[in-house]
This record gives sequence, structure tokens and C-alpha cells, in this order.
Amino acid sequence: MKRNNVTIFLLFLLGFSNLFESCKSTEVDATSSTGSTTSSSSSITTTLSATATTTTCGSTGVAQIVCLAEAFKATLSSTQLAATQLTYSKTNAQKWSNLPAGMSSRLGIKLGSLSDTQLSAFRNLMVAVLSLNAANEGYDELIGNLVADDYLNTIGGGADYGASNYYISFLGTPSTSSLWAILFTGHHYTQPFTFNGGANTGVTPAFRGTEPQAAVTAANRTYQAFEQERVAFAALLTGLSTTEQTTAKLSGSYNDLVLGPGQDGKFPTTKVGLQVGTLSSDKQALVLNAIKLYVNDLDASLAATILTKYTSELANTYVAFSGTTAMSSQGDYVRIDGPSVWIEFSYQGGVIIRNTPHSHSVWRDHTSDYGGN
Repeated sequence: MKRNNVTIFLLFLLGFSNLFESCKSTEVDATSSTGSTTSSSSSITTTLSATATTTTCGSTGVAQIVCLAEAFKATLSSTQLAATQLTYSKTNAQKWSNLPAGMSSRLGIKLGSLSDTQLSAFRNLMVAVLSLNAANEGYDELIGNLVADDYLNTIGGGADYGASNYYISFLGTPSTSSLWAILFTGHHYTQPFTFNGGANTGVTPAFRGTEPQAAVTAANRTYQAFEQERVAFAALLTGLSTTEQTTAKLSGSYNDLVLGPGQDGKFPTTKVGLQVGTLSSDKQALVLNAIKLYVNDLDASLAATILTKYTSELANTYVAFSGTTAMSSQGDYVRIDGPSVWIEFSYQGGVIIRNTPHSHSVWRDHTSDYGGN
């Protein structure tokens, strides 16, 4: 009997030890941009990852987006609709942040309050304005961001984190003739779409970021939502000559974005760094490749129009950076500043996953932020 008691006690200790190691390893798995960790997929990301449902919106362009917006609104209760359909104002359009919604309130209705039917209608709208079928870009990047936030929820972030805390609102009534906007915003992801007179007049400011920077696997899919951008910036900077790097190097250090949330219209009056027009064609292509990773998140026709403008202005665009060219250490920072385009990428310290850098990035436009309003 004594031997049996000892055996049971040892098995108990072994089980406790294994449980401890299992819990302890949750954060360790996410400590590098090349590692991978596993997250439980929330019901929200599972539904949003499903195939789009059939709709009756057979139109194209802005008319199709209006149709899909109205189809989503039709699934909402009167109370939900009142929270979602708001008036257009610059103040409302500026209601976004890189903080979790529990720390910085958002307008609209949160995904966590939507049924599967409502989420499917929301998905149909988003796949109409974002690109499809590109890993970690466009709509896939959106899902990857939600999956990463679900992971933060499970490892100690708590209720402020997770896919349920992302919000959708319509500012102004969807129309092919008037001013209105779609605003989707939450922790580490904000994407507006502004329309006026039946045309898309702006898709910025758009915020992107992710924690962990490492890959996260959920529901048999692996996402690394914002790694391709980091790699593209590293390729751009390491591709420069020593002299070019010296010209591009900023004198100060940058621990976050210059034109993040709440910094609307504060573009530097003087461009600094390395002028892209002085570079060889292959190095100019590296700059354009980094820009494309932002623009090509959009549906193809809209992306093509914006990219044509940015390409035509490439020679008068500037690149500047701080920290290392590898974009792999806390404090690494890079910006692209053109006549129109403004993109910043900041690699900064972890919040939930300590001592591990993660990305913040913002895409703005000198003339068409908030649709030029």
C-alpha cells in the first residue's frame, strides 16, 4: 500500500510539472519573428474565414459596395443599426486608435455582438473592398490580425484583446452620390474607405500592426499578418550602398510612429533622407515593392489607380530610417515620404509578450486622408 501511495504521489508531481511547463511555454513560443505558436481560433475568425455567402448584389464598383453595406445593415436589429449607422463628420472619421478598444473607445458595433449570419454579411462587404487569395495580404491579413489578437487574449491580455473587440461603422448613409465612409477599427488594425459622388476618395489613414510578430496557427491555418512588410523594408535598406544608407539615416531615434492616431495633418514640412530618384532602377523597385504591400491590400481596381499615382511620384519620394537596416531590433524605424504617399514602420517593444519586438505601421496620404475632407 505504501508503494502505491508513493507511485500515485510521483505521478501527481509529474502531471503537475507537465502542466506547469505547458503553461510556461505559451509565451516562449512567440519570442521571435521566425517562430510559430498555436492559438485557439475564436468563433468569429472561424466564421469570417468561411466561404462568402451568395448575395443578390450583382452590381460592380461603388454600387456593389453600397449594396453589400445595405445587405449587412438589413441583418441588424434596430438597436444594432442605431449604433452602426452614424452621421459623417471628420470627428467621427478620426475615432480610431492602435490601442485595444477597451482602452480607447470606438464607434460602431463590435464583431463580438454579431451572429454568424451578421458576420457572414460583414465578410461579404469586406471581401469586396479588400484583395483576396494572397497569403497575409488584403482580407487574409485582416483575419491574421484578428487571430493574433485572439492569441493575446488567451495568454494574459484578457477581455480587452481578441477578435470580438473590433468595430464596424458607416459614417453617412451608403450611397452612390453622397459622402460616406466605412470604418473598420480595432487593436492593431484600422481601415477606412471614404466615398463621395460615387467614387472612392480615400483609404487612409490605415493602421497595421501585429503582436506577436511570429506566426500564429489557428484552425489549421498559419498567419503572420505583418511579416512581409518588415522583410520588404529590410530588403530595401540592406540593398542600399553604405553611402546611400548614410544619406537615409535619421539623426534621432524613433520608438513609435510620428503620424500615428491623433496626429492627423502633421506631415513634416521638409522631406529628409534619401531621394528615390537618385537610386538605380533595381533599388527604386525595392521601394515600390514596400509600397505595394500596403496598396495591394485593396481590391485590384482601386489598388491599380493608387499605385499608378504613387509610381508616377516615385522619383520625388524619400526614404529615411533609424536604428538598424535589418528591421529586426526594437527601435528600428523606416519611413517612405512622397508627394502623396506616407508610410511608417516602427519595430517596438512588446506589450503582452514582453522583451519581444512587434510592429506598428501607418499608411497616410498627404492629400486624401479621410477622403480629402
